[in-house]
Amino acid sequence: MLVSAARVGTLPRLTRGHMSKGTLFDKVWDTHTVRTLPSGQTQLFIGLHLIHEVTSPQAFAMLRERKLSVPFPERTVATVDHIVPTESQARPYADGLAEEMMLAIERNCREFGVRLFEPGSGKQGVVHIIAPEQGLTQPGMTVACGDSHTATHGAFGAIAFGIGTSQVRDVLATQTLSMSRLKVRRIQVDGQLKPGVYAKDVILHVLRKLTAKGGVGFAYEFAGSCIDAMSMEERMTICNMAIEGGARCGYVNPDDTTFAYLKGREYAPKAAAWEQAVAWWRSMASDADATFDDVKCFAAGDIEPTVTWGISPDHGIGVQESIPAKDTFASDEWQTIEEAYQYMDLRPGQAIAGVAIDVAFIGSCTNGRISDLREAAKVITAHGGQVSKRVKAFIVPGSEAVKVAAEAEGLDKIFTAHGFEWRNAGCSMCLAMNPDKLQGRQVSASSSNRNFKGRQGSPSGRTLLMSPAMVALAALEGKVCDVREVLAKKAKA
Repeated sequence: MLVSAARVGTLPRLTRGHMSKGTLFDKVWDTHTVRTLPSGQTQLFIGLHLIHEVTSPQAFAMLRERKLSVPFPERTVATVDHIVPTESQARPYADGLAEEMMLAIERNCREFGVRLFEPGSGKQGVVHIIAPEQGLTQPGMTVACGDSHTATHGAFGAIAFGIGTSQVRDVLATQTLSMSRLKVRRIQVDGQLKPGVYAKDVILHVLRKLTAKGGVGFAYEFAGSCIDAMSMEERMTICNMAIEGGARCGYVNPDDTTFAYLKGREYAPKAAAWEQAVAWWRSMASDADATFDDVKCFAAGDIEPTVTWGISPDHGIGVQESIPAKDTFASDEWQTIEEAYQYMDLRPGQAIAGVAIDVAFIGSCTNGRISDLREAAKVITAHGGQVSKRVKAFIVPGSEAVKVAAEAEGLDKIFTAHGFEWRNAGCSMCLAMNPDKLQGRQVSASSSNRNFKGRQGSPSGRTLLMSPAMVALAALEGKVCDVREVLAKKAKA
């Protein structure tokens, strides 16, 4: 346990050996089991299949080769996000490969009868943002998508898996997926977050403590009073990065917050079907006496604004901390830690606060929602200054709907008045499969989810992960700073 049982109250029961019982994961898994395969794996029915332009072309090509159709096209929804430019979206795209991918997904969706949320539809955006905001993602579902961060949808009490291209083909052709059953670990976070500490800091803290490999073989159930108090958008941020801890998926039990978010959305149940759905959704939540394969506990009050310093999302420290020494890590990690020092050009004992940045990026499936943009705008307004002359700063809404909402609130005007660029919806610099890329050895303050070598477009570019509020402040100051200081000054004013 990472904190004593006394600090967090009664803890869930642990199983002996390997078999959780009565958890949401177990209920959803069992409900969607088609059969047990000779390999011992389970054939799972997939309730919602999300596709995008990067991992679907080869899958559709495989269907054509085998003369297969998509038997449940109503359960598949497509959007475009990875390669879409965020400045001008005029067609044809300047990047020939991007235009080719766009043409391919348009043709594939027409031919196989799949809904496509394209630019200009009002529904286009990052796949893990558009499905929840349209009401497509619902409790008790199984969700699959050819994208690592599909775990995001677990915020709704769904079991959501990122899959590879051959599995995309399998789901398109059969609406099923073959998987081995997972263990279930409860991540319990109790207490209240301090001002200036956000959901992004919570998940970076959890990754730091449990490591990037600690969740291998597990589904993560995020729970506790801190998680219960979070909005749906905060829960999505938490679940989004479960994959960075090695977990196959992460979820939060559905509750009144979940239902209030979904009610009235286009694809959510309506009228009498709504009450019936809510009753079933409630029944899918983990039982009060559920047992887990493992439980890890955290106190929300211990969590500080967190920044990654290295080359893995679990290389995080509090903003007032210094780069850790190699011997504070397990010996099998030392080679990676040495590599991180060299690549990031940081040294043990060096303060993370004050590290200069060149680029500031707010967006992605982790932190490109309206609440993220509101927090960034709050910090920018409290600070009152302009983006540092040394920094290129841009803000990318996660969907067309987020863009419309932000502009209706005047957030775009706050951003541009202070020197930030305001863009169109897309994945942007999260993975740089589009024109938004780091150049050379630039350092990026990023609200995205991965700080791997070369992740943001330059083979030698460096990424510091943090909350949108922290990115906004770094853009203004030209360096990593503690957002709590600005918020405290604003509170006193």
